[in-house]
Amino acid sequence: MKIMDMMKQAQAMQAKMAEMQGNLELVEVEGRAGAGLITVTMTGKGEVKRVKIDPSLIVADEAEVLEDLIVAAHRDAKAKVEARMAEEMQKATAGMGLPAGFKMPF
Repeated sequence: MKIMDMMKQAQAMQAKMAEMQGNLELVEVEGRAGAGLITVTMTGKGEVKRVKIDPSLIVADEAEVLEDLIVAAHRDAKAKVEARMAEEMQKATAGMGLPAGFKMPF
């Protein structure tokens, strides 16, 4: 492979990465916990947009359970964002001949 071809591929990948990062703001995922009684909606950039709590969980003496479920729903949403980012990264680098699991420096 010629150096110019490699440079063109790198520039194309950089453009795809910039587009992907811009699109992450538009992506929303839902994390759930407690059999769906808690829902956290998060953008692809990790910004929490909404938290929904089923009213049946709002019991004064059980605040700790509610807090734990919110953390679990947030963790679920974050894992979904990371999976989506990995999927988009794979699409952006397809055809470049990079080894599986290769981490980009940017």
